[in-house]
Amino acid sequence: MKLRQKVIFLAITPLILALCAIALAVWHQSALLATQQKAAIEQAYLASKEAELKHYVALASHSVAHLYEAGRTDPAAQEEAKRILASLSFGDDGYFFVYDMRGNSLMHPRQPELVGRNLYAMRDNAGNPTIMRLLARAREGGGLERYQWVKPSTRQEVAKLGYVIPMQRWGWMMGTGIYLDDVERALAKIDTQQRGNIQNTMLWIAAIAILSALAVGFSGLALNISESRVADAKLKALAQRVVESQEEERARLSRDLHDGISQWLVSIKLQIEAGIERLSGQPSQTDKALAVFEHTAGQLNKVLGEVRRISHNLRPAVLDDIGLAPALAHLAEEFQHDSGMPVRFSAAGSTERLPETANTVLFRIAQEALTNIERHARASRIAVALAGTAHGVTLSIGDDGVGFDPADIAQHPKRGIGLRNMMERLEAIGGRLELDSSPAGTTVRAHIDYGT
Repeated sequence: MKLRQKVIFLAITPLILALCAIALAVWHQSALLATQQKAAIEQAYLASKEAELKHYVALASHSVAHLYEAGRTDPAAQEEAKRILASLSFGDDGYFFVYDMRGNSLMHPRQPELVGRNLYAMRDNAGNPTIMRLLARAREGGGLERYQWVKPSTRQEVAKLGYVIPMQRWGWMMGTGIYLDDVERALAKIDTQQRGNIQNTMLWIAAIAILSALAVGFSGLALNISESRVADAKLKALAQRVVESQEEERARLSRDLHDGISQWLVSIKLQIEAGIERLSGQPSQTDKALAVFEHTAGQLNKVLGEVRRISHNLRPAVLDDIGLAPALAHLAEEFQHDSGMPVRFSAAGSTERLPETANTVLFRIAQEALTNIERHARASRIAVALAGTAHGVTLSIGDDGVGFDPADIAQHPKRGIGLRNMMERLEAIGGRLELDSSPAGTTVRAHIDYGT
């Protein structure tokens, strides 16, 4: 996976996770609210049905009150009461029923086949003793009881809410009930609507998540395209600077070879030819030839020194042989000898954990800083300090020169190349460069952490 794809992925993933968390919270709260709303509707609906049942039973009691309250217990009065109750109905499936306290069915207008049978031990499909519970409720003084019973219009056993009262003088239980399948259908319809609303909400959240992810993705893509163009421009500029640095290095090496070694070699060649000519001449010329060869040997030593200097600048072998701190001390000593500027070098701590690449970068930064001081600072004192800690290494090069404006140097296209080279060298290995400059002097600090 490319870096830009990782960035877009890391930007979209938290957004998707947040929207999923919101969707989960909304779904949970919606489901909880739907459950509470359903329970509230069911409770209110059943409360209205309970009041309706009590009203029906009160009307039925009033319709036979003239027989019951008169104190008559003869079979004729009871038969007349059964006839009156059997004639009462409400709705398609609303009727009244009568049982004695032993569970015998005395009157049932919609299921006459049950009359005369003892249903005390009768159980519904769930195994609940229906008549036994109704009689127990009547013995307690009457009340509501929920049970399963066959609905006359459909011939199917459904939930029913019954209300019974005792008629103690006659030893009866009289009651009625309302089938709850219509209530369940109404609640199921409400439940379906609520699930549909929740589903629509989830679809909206999903659509918002998709649109947000697409917006982030397209924004990231546009940003990456813009950053890619900027990076390409920087890469081209960097490549140009690398080429310029290479050409400058080649030009410097060419000048060193032409102005130093080449001229010395020409001089040595001429002196050797003159010495050979004198050796082939008169014996008195032998001493002069020896002096020529001695002078030639001295120039050869200078040529060897110049070759070592050029080689040292190209790749400091002392860095590989004795380490960073001694190499910097040697560099400070050579610079002081060549420039005449006093250089104070100090080292503290250990730098053994630094890789070879980091050692080379710090050495090159020290070379570049000392070269800049010699060319521009007009300094009288220079301090080079190397400090190693448990976290990393810091190299400081300070002088008491005239200083400069870092912002002005950074904006100038042909100035500050050395500073940019130092920054780029450190950035390539994860280090950082700090620069402090004022009329009182300049300090360059290079930091490299061991973690990099």
